[in-house]
Amino acid sequence: MKTYSTEKIRNVVLLGAPGSGKTTLAEAMLFEGKVIDRRGSVEAKTTVSDSTEVEQAYQRSIYSTVMYTEFMERKLNFIDTPGSDDFAGGVFAAFKVCDTGVMVINAQNGVEVGTEIFARYAERHNKPVILAINQLDSDKADYDASVAALRDAFGKKVVQVQYPIATGAGFDGFVDVLKMKMYKFKGDTGEREDLEIPSEEMERAVELNKVLVEAAAEYDEELMELFFDKGTLDEEEIRRGLRAGMKNREVMPVFCLSAKKDIGVKRLMEFIINVAPSPEKAREYKTVDDEAVPCDAAAAPSLFVFKTMVEQHMGELCYFRVMSGTVTEGMDLINANNDSKERLTQLFATAGKNRAKLSELVAGDIGCAVKLKNTHTNETLNGGGKTWKFYPITFPQPKFRTAIKPKNAADDEKLGEALSRMHMEDPTILVEYSKELKQTIVSGQGEHHINILKRNLSSIYKIEVELLNPKIPYRETITKVSAADYRHKKQSGGAGQFGEVHLVIEPHDDNAPDPKTFKVDGREITLNVRGKEEYTLDWGGKLVFYSCIVGGAIDARFLPAILKGIMEKMEEGPLTGSYARDIRVAVYDGKMHPVDSNEISFKLAGRNAFKEAFRKAGPKIMEPIYEVEVLVPSAHMGDVMSDLQNRRGIIEGMSSEKNFELVKARVPLAELNKYSTTLSSITSGRATYTMRFAEYQQVPPDVQEKLLKEYVETEKDE
Repeated sequence: MKTYSTEKIRNVVLLGAPGSGKTTLAEAMLFEGKVIDRRGSVEAKTTVSDSTEVEQAYQRSIYSTVMYTEFMERKLNFIDTPGSDDFAGGVFAAFKVCDTGVMVINAQNGVEVGTEIFARYAERHNKPVILAINQLDSDKADYDASVAALRDAFGKKVVQVQYPIATGAGFDGFVDVLKMKMYKFKGDTGEREDLEIPSEEMERAVELNKVLVEAAAEYDEELMELFFDKGTLDEEEIRRGLRAGMKNREVMPVFCLSAKKDIGVKRLMEFIINVAPSPEKAREYKTVDDEAVPCDAAAAPSLFVFKTMVEQHMGELCYFRVMSGTVTEGMDLINANNDSKERLTQLFATAGKNRAKLSELVAGDIGCAVKLKNTHTNETLNGGGKTWKFYPITFPQPKFRTAIKPKNAADDEKLGEALSRMHMEDPTILVEYSKELKQTIVSGQGEHHINILKRNLSSIYKIEVELLNPKIPYRETITKVSAADYRHKKQSGGAGQFGEVHLVIEPHDDNAPDPKTFKVDGREITLNVRGKEEYTLDWGGKLVFYSCIVGGAIDARFLPAILKGIMEKMEEGPLTGSYARDIRVAVYDGKMHPVDSNEISFKLAGRNAFKEAFRKAGPKIMEPIYEVEVLVPSAHMGDVMSDLQNRRGIIEGMSSEKNFELVKARVPLAELNKYSTTLSSITSGRATYTMRFAEYQQVPPDVQEKLLKEYVETEKDE
């Protein structure tokens, strides 16, 4: 395969709701560029894009697929992305390396949930979007209703470049008001006939051409002057204006398609090549040091890895975009993220599992390397002494979490390795072993996302697993002063064990002075502080330990053992076994035995004295509270707010965002289990949300009582 210069490359991401026809469009684009000589179909499970067993079973894209085609002496790189928001990680990665989005619209459904969601993602990534109304050959296709829905969603940005003569089974052509021609197609071969616009269509075509010209002139001052002078613009001038409008995200051109019959695909590709920005004219990329790196083939070589996957017979594949310079086969580069050296032993252009070997790739191009040793997604490779490190892809935060364990305990290590590999291939799968909860927690974008993970563990890795409700990381603390003493005494022949500890505890306050006297249970305890140790706990909060021993009641060498016993109980709180925090402990008295006292005795005495004092100190359970932001269509706002309130959520604010409402609330994590599934159900999949940790707050009394009872029952079972 030949090398394409930067100005002859276009990078496009295919977007759209499930069933809109992205994969079918990808097949037609590959066919038009002669990368494949026969188009496959989703129904026959023969497409280049949906090539995995799970995608073929569901008949929808679950993973993004990187492809290329050669057309009009240009190279068109494009990425077919999943339509479900549960698999949005592939969309975010594609936006990182592509310069233009093609939003595929199902003419039977118009603007769908996925259309709205992916349009927001395109806006977030500041990428221009072309609208392609597909499936115009379907019986229920309604082009005019689709355009009206698009205008309702995106306003005056929506500008028609084409419109169909007829829809449904009779759809075989359209009028193109940019070229002012009519295109007719024969069968489903993609072969087209260029015709003059018939007289009965001329009035509509002229009117739409006028709208297109005005939209093109609006974003270029020179074109505006030309328009005023001539009253119109020619084809190249319209393209120039659309190019400017699209770059500013002020224009969204509309095209007509039947990807299944290869109607309109070639014309869409022509427009992408003529109007969509080439890499050097698209928005430039910046490093984490805020240095702008021009997309220049003559500069130092640099590439950014946006996708990693493992293929059975090829090993690990790294998909990358060349950010600058020219990379060649056999070139040595340095990984800016870990300083390791990598050699590009083989380079490919890929279309799914079809690969074309390359000797080099220039700035702006997308390719694939095999068997890199220490390079994965979100890492930068540089040559020429550069240390550039490009901003990583910011993947969406997880929305669904579950505990996971193998059905066969012997598979535990194997499961860990499989989950690690799955995270490498899909960074939106997060895996964490929680020492606190004693569970492996897997987080993803939704319940379907996690169910696919479970399926793959079974089918690919041969590991059967259970998905369990994740435990909640509660915290325990106290609300008042308490005192206790405990004697540990054990005699078993020979040397025994003896240790007695008297201590007092109180809630920690950063601004409180060191303790001096306490009145507890009708008696006054006076403290003489001899030593103070303050610990910032890994799980949040503090423990302050005071040594107030006088008269040698306990030898100083036993104090670390007492502290160790207290810390052990802080790690497994007396109420629910959760971490304890924000407590001051003063050890002020005790007893020891000249022979039987040892460290284990004082550790146990300190642990049990602390446990007893804790239970008398007005203990309370704290729960994690999350800030939740829900973007919901206005029609569903009441249902969403009601559901949040039923989850003990506190509504903190609302604001409008186009046709959506943004609801902000604070909700206990314990009430957010499977929230993504419920939200999808009550809004027909149209709402989306984010959540992030805010703080710990005391649980209500009835919830605390329930948690205490559950913990007692658990201890009985054990």
